[in-house]
Amino acid sequence: MFTGIIQGVGKVLGLTDGVLTVEAPDGFAIGGTEVGESIAVNGCCLTVIKEGGALRFDLSPETLKRSSLGRLEIGSLVNLERAMSASGRFGGHIVQGHVDATGTILAITPVDNSVVYRFQAPAEYDRYLIDKGSISIDGISLTVVNPSAGAFEVWIIPHTIQETNLGSRQVGDIVNLEFDVIARYVEKMMSAQLA
Repeated sequence: MFTGIIQGVGKVLGLTDGVLTVEAPDGFAIGGTEVGESIAVNGCCLTVIKEGGALRFDLSPETLKRSSLGRLEIGSLVNLERAMSASGRFGGHIVQGHVDATGTILAITPVDNSVVYRFQAPAEYDRYLIDKGSISIDGISLTVVNPSAGAFEVWIIPHTIQETNLGSRQVGDIVNLEFDVIARYVEKMMSAQLA
């Protein structure tokens, strides 16, 4: 499990034959990482298959189909978060690292000391977009604002721009979306009750 608080921004070194290689920033994994460890890469929970120097991850066909990871290029910046330890602090919200869909950046608008990003999610996920609700975008725990027909905004402070890959993003870019897992469980339980 993750919380959507990004711990470092890595750089893609390669994506060949379903193996993603990422250079992690200095200090990302104090004490090192281990083979078999779960790390969220742009919000997608992946298993470390080789560590030391660079991190390597196998990408399944399902991961490539459902997420934006297959579109990564050498030099792309990716958000990294290690799985939360049992004694860890919940800084964001419950993030599973299970990407539901991809979305598109519609607009990036500076407003005072913030930047407003507008996204379009697939229309069938509109029911999970609740004003002031939680969403994970490329693994970042963010708050939904002004949702309508699958489109929504998030307001980003300078710290988040500096500590994530959002500062390198442009209009038209594809991002990974994970909707609030609690909303999905409530929907499933209520559907069974109403049936």
